[in-house]
Amino acid sequence: MTGSTEDYAPHPHTGGRTAALRALAAWRAAAPGAPRVVVLTGDAGSGRSRLLTGFLMLCEPEYRKQLPLDAMDPSTVPPELPPPAVPSAEGLTAAQVLWLIADHFGLRATGVEGVYAELAALDEPVTVVVPDVDRAGPVRAAGEPARLVREVLAPLAATGTVRLMAEVPRPLAAELVEGLPPGTAQIIDLDEPEWADPDVLVRFAQAALNPEFGAPELPFTVDPAVRLALGAAIGRRAGSPLVVQLAVNCILMAPEGFDPADERFLPTSVGAALDLHARRLGTDSQTLRMLLAPLALAEAEGIPVQLWARLASAVAGHDMSPAIAGGMLLAGPFVQPVEVPGSGAESDGADEGRTLLRLLHPALAEEIRAGLPNVAAAQTQIAMSLLEAVPEQDWGKADPYVRDHIAGHTLEAGLLPQLLTDPGLFVHADPVPLRAAVEAVPLEQLGAPARTYLRTAPLLTRTQAPTLLRAALLETAFVEDGLPEYAEAIHGRLGLDLPWQTLWSLPVAGVSAVTVGTLPGSEGAAAMPVAVLVVPPGTPGARPVGAGAGGGESGTTVEGGESDTTAGGRESGTTAEGGKSETAVLVHGLVQPGLLDDADLDRIVRPSEEERAAAPLGLSRGGDYLRVWNRADQEVVAALISDTPFTAADLSPDGILLVATERGAKALRIRAAGAGIAS
Repeated sequence: MTGSTEDYAPHPHTGGRTAALRALAAWRAAAPGAPRVVVLTGDAGSGRSRLLTGFLMLCEPEYRKQLPLDAMDPSTVPPELPPPAVPSAEGLTAAQVLWLIADHFGLRATGVEGVYAELAALDEPVTVVVPDVDRAGPVRAAGEPARLVREVLAPLAATGTVRLMAEVPRPLAAELVEGLPPGTAQIIDLDEPEWADPDVLVRFAQAALNPEFGAPELPFTVDPAVRLALGAAIGRRAGSPLVVQLAVNCILMAPEGFDPADERFLPTSVGAALDLHARRLGTDSQTLRMLLAPLALAEAEGIPVQLWARLASAVAGHDMSPAIAGGMLLAGPFVQPVEVPGSGAESDGADEGRTLLRLLHPALAEEIRAGLPNVAAAQTQIAMSLLEAVPEQDWGKADPYVRDHIAGHTLEAGLLPQLLTDPGLFVHADPVPLRAAVEAVPLEQLGAPARTYLRTAPLLTRTQAPTLLRAALLETAFVEDGLPEYAEAIHGRLGLDLPWQTLWSLPVAGVSAVTVGTLPGSEGAAAMPVAVLVVPPGTPGARPVGAGAGGGESGTTVEGGESDTTAGGRESGTTAEGGKSETAVLVHGLVQPGLLDDADLDRIVRPSEEERAAAPLGLSRGGDYLRVWNRADQEVVAALISDTPFTAADLSPDGILLVATERGAKALRIRAAGAGIAS
């Protein structure tokens, strides 16, 4: 045995693992000869998370006070130091984990390389512990654990001022320490004899069977001798803490007819736990595995309980409702319900609390997935069933799991590009998992709408925009990318009351100033609203201009609400100063798209100061936003942000906003009610 001796009490949470705890304590203390980087690994279910949790209890002052430190082996107790940074990777992208670390240490970097540079420049080493690397990412099939190791953990491990510990799946452990100088890193594999502690399994089983710790009072749990003997048999046969837990769950959930002296039904692996439990209950193992298959293929925290029968039937190819109706004794030992509270943020059902079901441990999912004839085919059946569950094909009415996670299922089925044609899905789905799924598809496989979504997704996730604001961002992005039919679908088919309509977009680089104006009609024709864009000389279709060109009202400022600000670093509508022009202009219809190549610049009239002051809407500009507000009550009716910097803006008296960014120029008709964001 490698573990605690009879002279010391074991750690109350780990129940032992003394050799591993000694190594972790030496790392924490930066003892002579201790590595700077520790990688904790082992098979799924080997107890990595439990060991790391027990160790972190020794590093957290409040938990530390609750532990019997005086009775424990001193070599397993790290010195009392400030708590390390512990950014759990569960459900997060690699970038999110990195910025959690940057925030923890108060770094000022705005880019990835800057984070590592600031860490490397620190005067004192910092300590980082990253658990749950195997659970990283909002979409399982997107490969986020590998990305986290390669893009974040490996650079951290190579940074001399960072003392790093990470809980990593075995296939990625060697990659994390590859290339580090000798003695810098240590891999602790809990399945290797050096670190294994078989007695931990026995103690774990005996404690789990004890009524003092929550077990029901049964003949083999209340009798100490029988309980200890049964726990010893379970621990001796089980290969991991997870198998111990499953064995005890199966016995306690269905104790009828169980003989504690008969070891035939005590499992030695996760697969054996499934098979033996089904056999003891008189059911074939395949039925149990089909019941659990949707949970093994589920995304995020699990599937809604009301979808379980539908999805199990889809995978099995026949109705599984009868098996589920009477199957909780069968499936119960392997399933964990999750109560999700309502968010209160939306009015489409997402704010209501609900019950999800998930498997007890990822190793169960691995076992069940390995037994499926074709995972992609099973995911295809689940995806088709989820699509059928969308009421009237209206994503706004879909169950939150269906709309937010169908992309993950179709990604693994190889069908995601075909799904990415519906603007309703783009608008209503949670952008974090949808973005992760879309980014996992090779760019050449994505259609134009999906590429627009991919371009816009960083803005959606950064702003955490709710449904209406997502619709607004996407509406203008579709117009910018030449997909007006998708923008129109958002306005018409989705029934959302957007705060503006994007009238047109012109992809021209270098717009430095913009102004609205009117071009008087000839021979009694109505005047035409126009947009004048100041662009670099040589821009296709542009005409060079000299000082004073463009009418007498040139130079009108863009008025603000809280303060007056100018567009593009100069007054809106200004033209080049001096004798020789170094600028050019494009004249474009303000309402109707199209360049006006023959427009007479000298006839264009800018709104007067009086007209602007009398307009119902005003415009304010900050560094990365524009706000349109109602002059009557100062209420903001539209707030615009962009994924590229604003360079200029102007607002017509009748509420058409002219905006320029590094991508080009566009015009939006602002509605006088509601709030919104556009890019």
